[in-house]
Amino acid sequence: MNLILGFISIILCFICVVIVEKLFKKEGLIVWVSFATVVANIVVVKMVNLLGFTSSLGNILFASNFLATDILVEKYDKESARKAIKMALVFTLMFIGITQITLLFIPDSTDIAQSAMKDIFSLNVRASIASITMYYISNNLDIFLFEKIREKFPKQLWLRNNVATIVSNCTENYIFNFLAFVGIFSLPTIISIATTSTIIEIIIAICDTPFLYISKHLK
Repeated sequence: MNLILGFISIILCFICVVIVEKLFKKEGLIVWVSFATVVANIVVVKMVNLLGFTSSLGNILFASNFLATDILVEKYDKESARKAIKMALVFTLMFIGITQITLLFIPDSTDIAQSAMKDIFSLNVRASIASITMYYISNNLDIFLFEKIREKFPKQLWLRNNVATIVSNCTENYIFNFLAFVGIFSLPTIISIATTSTIIEIIIAICDTPFLYISKHLK
């Protein structure tokens, strides 16, 4: 069941990216990156099992950002892609700030939401800093690699899309897990967690390639 839902979620997210670009051009993609990042930071707390691998539901939405920024670079310009990443970073920080203030309010005796909100929005400061830092670095790395590969191999869209996304994802996963969990888990455990996430995100990255072609050829 999880595998079917995962596949549907991947396809649905990528279709949404293409539709948003079709309807609203680059502005739609810029907004999508912020939307996906904020929502991913909510659903990331839910862990599921896919083909024996433990994965966070945030992976799919985070992966859709790589598709969105690749479309921005391919069809518009890299400055718009970088703007999208900066906006998402700002909105994520604002989202975190607002939710943390919300948790500080003393709930009324009739309240039924505080415990659930605390479970979802409570921060691990170290992991949050590592996540935000690597989000910004990896997405900018994706933009940089995509542009550089396009200069060398202008006709191989599939090559620049997959190489840029996979390298960026691998970099993000391994460095994030090291920053967030060193001293908490053993090094082999950290590598195992990062490798599992990377395998899942490589599969997702390969799946987004057809949608990049569809977006490029849509009038």
